[in-house]
Amino acid sequence: MKRTKIIDLLKTPAFGTVVNVKGWVRTRRGNKTVNFIALNDGSTINNIQIVVDLAKFDENLLKDITTGACLSVDGELVESVGSGQAAEIQAQQIEVLGTCDNTYPLQKKGHSMEFLREVAHLRPRTNTFGAVFRIRHHMAMAIHTFFHEKGFYYFHAPLITASDCEGAGQMFQVTTMNLYDLKKKEDGSIDYSDDFFGRQTSLTVSGQLEGELAATALGAIYTFGPTFRAENSNTPRHLAEFWMIEPEMAFYDLDDLTELEEEFIKYCVRWALDNCADDLAFLNKMVDPGLLERLQSVVNTDFVRLSYTEGIRILEEAQKNGRKFEFPIYWGCDLASEHERYLVEEHFRRPVIMTDYPKEIKAFYMKQNADGKTVQGTDVLFPQIGEIIGGSVREENYDKLMARIDELHIPMKDMWWYLDTRRYGTCPHAGFGLGFERLLLFVTGMQNIRDVIPFPRTPGQAAF
Repeated sequence: MKRTKIIDLLKTPAFGTVVNVKGWVRTRRGNKTVNFIALNDGSTINNIQIVVDLAKFDENLLKDITTGACLSVDGELVESVGSGQAAEIQAQQIEVLGTCDNTYPLQKKGHSMEFLREVAHLRPRTNTFGAVFRIRHHMAMAIHTFFHEKGFYYFHAPLITASDCEGAGQMFQVTTMNLYDLKKKEDGSIDYSDDFFGRQTSLTVSGQLEGELAATALGAIYTFGPTFRAENSNTPRHLAEFWMIEPEMAFYDLDDLTELEEEFIKYCVRWALDNCADDLAFLNKMVDPGLLERLQSVVNTDFVRLSYTEGIRILEEAQKNGRKFEFPIYWGCDLASEHERYLVEEHFRRPVIMTDYPKEIKAFYMKQNADGKTVQGTDVLFPQIGEIIGGSVREENYDKLMARIDELHIPMKDMWWYLDTRRYGTCPHAGFGLGFERLLLFVTGMQNIRDVIPFPRTPGQAAF
């Protein structure tokens, strides 16, 4: 008999028909005459209840039906007489596809997030992580659909690069050289001439620079792929391997950019509300009681537009009135998460798009304002998260860009290809980067970024 997914069975129950379901045992309970098995196949947060008349089944078969075991069940789909589910299956035939011994770590009890990270190969089977990873899929679909419908082209930036977009130097090197016998130059530095690419290369921290090239040819593009940062950070908001969405648009100014950022975020959140209702309801109940209300508030309110200078003034005023912050506040400081969250959660009580940052705390490629002190950078600040998007209008003028590069002593000898976009038909353009896992933190209500990616890569951790 052909298998039916549990999500399809529960949508329009065809009572009285014989069906086949396959899945994993969540729980088994009952008495000496009848057992109730909660079966889940991953297609939905909801289980289907299997009613087992013990007199009809061999005892040796039944003893193998334990938590975690994989079953194939044929039976009649009937209306449930108990509360909690609309339909259940009266079992006629059961096949144990995979047994599960008593060392199975996901028994029917509460498990800490720390413990579940230790068994990351099994945690997708839990209700919480099943919900998170289904939502992760839907958010990826929302992103591709949004940009496709707006006429953007999906562009693949390289994962291996000889350039450092952020200029921070926190990159993972890629090499085929024998690390126990490195060839050196006369000055003691490593000679990469015999390496696979003939030069020093690393895993990318961003696809932005290549995205800018594509935008000056295709008009509007987006990249969506893994990026890597060798930052020795163990905070709940940092990963060494994470996914980034980076659109780049020709002929966009700052207003165009902030409008796109707001429209994009609202589209993704609305998609989650429309397509992940059961999973969000579960997470709202079990993980974050304010989740649904917070998601609704994002799609139903206008984001605040706020200059950095005005933001500093608000924070200084709050400090004068007794609000204590761990990190200092002054014009020119790089705002900490506590500052961003105060503006969003306490002062405005809605998302904020902050613009016009001091040039000293932003990247070399951001377009300078006429005041000579600030740049047309933009960050989208969200409740509980802080910064979720970082973007800017890019400096399109070759001479101004080169002056800024020289001022910051950025080595650009291998980036002639990037500078060519300012020499050959330069145009106004802008773009932003959204950390996919930051978005998922907001949409799921999870508290640690390691819990919204299947196999987190962090300092000292590369298992699974």
